Amino acid sequence: MNRFWLDRTVLVTGATGLLGGWMVRHLLSQGADITCVVRDWEPHAEFVRSRMWQQMNVVRGDIRDQDLMERVLGERETEVVIHLAAQAIVPVANRNPVSTFESNVRGTWTLLEACRRSPRVRSIVVASSDKAYGSSATLPYDESTPLRGLHPYDVSKCCADLIAQSYAATYRSRIAITRCGNFFGGGDLQWNRLVPGTIRSILRGERPVLRSNGQQVRDYLYVEDGVAAYLEIAERLASDDTLIGEAFNVSYEAPLSALAMVEQILNAMGSRATPEIRGDATHEIPAQWLTAAKLRSRLGFVPRVGFVRGLADTVAWYERFLAPSEPRLTSVRPPPAWSFGVEAAS
Repeated sequence: MNRFWLDRTVLVTGATGLLGGWMVRHLLSQGADITCVVRDWEPHAEFVRSRMWQQMNVVRGDIRDQDLMERVLGERETEVVIHLAAQAIVPVANRNPVSTFESNVRGTWTLLEACRRSPRVRSIVVASSDKAYGSSATLPYDESTPLRGLHPYDVSKCCADLIAQSYAATYRSRIAITRCGNFFGGGDLQWNRLVPGTIRSILRGERPVLRSNGQQVRDYLYVEDGVAAYLEIAERLASDDTLIGEAFNVSYEAPLSALAMVEQILNAMGSRATPEIRGDATHEIPAQWLTAAKLRSRLGFVPRVGFVRGLADTVAWYERFLAPSEPRLTSVRPPPAWSFGVEAAS
């Protein structure tokens, strides 16, 4: 138990996502007083299936609503904000750029403006991405690498990142920024993503499918190590002014091609399946990976779980979830007030 989080008032956006679900689980285990702003009721999400929402304050709304965000921050006397809400699927962003910009860019400035008007907020962690760096001939990216995203998702994260930097520099808002690679872990039900899609195909006796040509190199990070990094940054930021406006890469510093990642999953599952390489993905950056030297040197952060154990835990989660003898989804109805757009407390 880390006593910093005991009874600490925390706002988490994006709680129904992969990272958000694990973030809320860890904060609950530390005794935090959590509020989540949730736009859509998603029964598939681990946040809902495991009934975590019953142990916190849940506000039905949109982070683009500044009046709502100011009310939530003020009435809950929020001290820490962890901003994870985003449209995070690259092909969706390519097809629907405006909705992606609305969620990722407008949502960020609205929340940060509400935080600026809320004097009790002492720590804000904003989730950027390695995609904000765009394509670079110099690898690995460090935090001084220019942000040069070109395609809709990448640009949306560039904008959110720069907006966060602007609020920190101009208003001394207590903001730090995280830039991570591709998260993996149990609870990700976006089956078009490489890790959950590959595991499900193997469990079904099917060939895993790669949308790309398999050669794109990425950073893969187990979600619980990502959560630990976010919480460490948030805790230190609350009392350390030198962290205001700083960005931190989070990485194992062990990049893999998409095909190599599939092979890691196949080995972990004892499968001899051969992947189907379709090569029809568009606007893919050829290679991206990060150095986490700054996070180590400034905060002394070391991942707790690691890639091998994280992948084993991920496979075990999906084996349980997709077991024929167990229901894949629980029937969880939203709280009665949900459809009326008002708050439902635990």
